[in-house]
Amino acid sequence: MATATYPPPPPYYRLYKNYLQNPSSAPEPPPPIQGTYVLFGSNYTTDDVLPSLEEQGVRQLYSKGPNLDFKKVLRSLNRELQLHILELADVLIERPSQYARRVEDISLIFKNLHHLLNSLRPHQARATLVHILELQIQRRKQAVEDIKRYLIFIELKATVDLKLESFEDPATVYVIDVCVLLFTTLMDLADLSPWPRES
Repeated sequence: MATATYPPPPPYYRLYKNYLQNPSSAPEPPPPIQGTYVLFGSNYTTDDVLPSLEEQGVRQLYSKGPNLDFKKVLRSLNRELQLHILELADVLIERPSQYARRVEDISLIFKNLHHLLNSLRPHQARATLVHILELQIQRRKQAVEDIKRYLIFIELKATVDLKLESFEDPATVYVIDVCVLLFTTLMDLADLSPWPRES
């Protein structure tokens, strides 16, 4: 019996053979999946909701409620984890055959810590978004300031150029050019350059 390395393509491509001549001949794409679906033998849902520990079959080690102090609970679970790891080290030294219960306790603490951290992800995403928007506002304000300084510089240069046209003495024109150059150099040194900065 002959076997192929790769399976043949699904037969759906035959439905699109006249697509270039008549785009309406092809079927519409299927609607997006809503609710639960099965993928590779596992059930998934399109609702982006963090399941509770009880739904996952894990005992919750901290109290429930809307006014949960995450920092306090995380610190307490961290201390408890350290204590259980030290107890596991003692058990491995004195009674190596009784380590399984300690490992289960440590696993339970880790699952609770992981669930708590996952419940903080939406807050972290909002804080990150706020930080990005604040940086964008700051960059735009800086760009506006750079443009204003550049406009002042251009107006000054235009004024000086108009004044220079009224002078016929080349030495006077040279002195004024040197003054403008000195002024722009001082602006650069004082970080007041009219040219936009590279970020």
